[in-house]
Order: sequence, then C-alpha cells, then structure tokens
Amino acid sequence: MTRRFESQLYRHVFSLDAVSVYTFQLLRVAEMALIRQALSLGIIVTSALMIWKALMCITCSESPVVVVLTGSMEPGFKRGDILFLHMSKDPIRTGDIVVFNVEGRDIPIVHRVIEVHERRDSRDVDILTKGDSNDVDDRFLYKYGQNWLNPQHITGRAIGFLPYVGWVTIIMTEKPLIKYILISALGLLVITSKD
Repeated sequence: MTRRFESQLYRHVFSLDAVSVYTFQLLRVAEMALIRQALSLGIIVTSALMIWKALMCITCSESPVVVVLTGSMEPGFKRGDILFLHMSKDPIRTGDIVVFNVEGRDIPIVHRVIEVHERRDSRDVDILTKGDSNDVDDRFLYKYGQNWLNPQHITGRAIGFLPYVGWVTIIMTEKPLIKYILISALGLLVITSKD
C-alpha cells in the first residue's frame, strides 16, 4: 500500500468511527431523555394520587371532592359545581347537605337531609334525603324496598363549593372523544417537554 492510500484509508476509517461514536452518543442522549420524560410522567401521576389520598385522610371521606351532576340542588348548587366534603363524627342533622351512595348506582348523589330518626332500641339512625328542587323525597332513588339511608351510605357532608369548575368533568364524561384528545395532548406535552 502506498502512503497516500493509507492516509486516505485512515481518514475514512477515523471519520466513520467519529460518525458512529457521534450517532451512539445521540442515541444515548435520546434514550436518557425518554427515561427522564417517563420518570416525569410517573412523578406527576404519583403526586396526584398522593394528594388525593392525603385529602381522603384529612377529610375522613372516601370521596373528598364531588361534582354536582344534575340540577336537583338548585338554586343552592348548580350542575357543574364542585363540592368539598368532610365526614365529621358529629351526628347528621336535618338540613345537612350530604353525599351518599345507593346500592345499584355507581354515581354518588348530593341531596339535603330532610328527616333524621334515631331508633331508641338499637341507637341506629335513619336518614331521609331530598333534592332542593325536587317535589318528593328520595325514596324512589334508594334500593328497592329501602325507605331510609343509614350513616354507612353517607360519604361526606358538603363544607364548601367551587362554582362551574366541575363542567370539565361533565364534558369529559358526556363526550369521551374530548377526554381522549385532552389526555393525549397532556401526555404529548409531558413527553415532549424539555424539563
């Protein structure tokens, strides 16, 4: 081999080696960025779950925040309002606004307590509720044959509200396509962000 050919061959091999090293470094940086983005997404999800669990502990309620889904509590609470709940040890009284679950229904109901009966023989408490804008009590909402709620049906009492903010939840529930678009956009934002 001639010296000139060796020199050209050396430069060619060296430049290929530099390109492959550079390519490897770029792939490594991209891989690290992807790992970093996945960790960021994991931290966001974990933080949200931790905040929710902390709220559950602070409020003593399995559902510390609920959205009013119907107009049955108007004019006090409108559809789309968010209610903040607390489940205190105080006895439930007539006039309290409570959130309760009924067997056979997946969605919690927000209504006012209109009657409370304490049975003397067993100290059990019977509760009757009604929506403020409804004409009749809620017995038709309860499980068939059930005329009263018990304290175990109650998930919390309303202690505050934020108007209109719950519309986001209502829209995403009623129009799933919007929910998928929003979740995809947020996921894309997390993945493509530099921080």
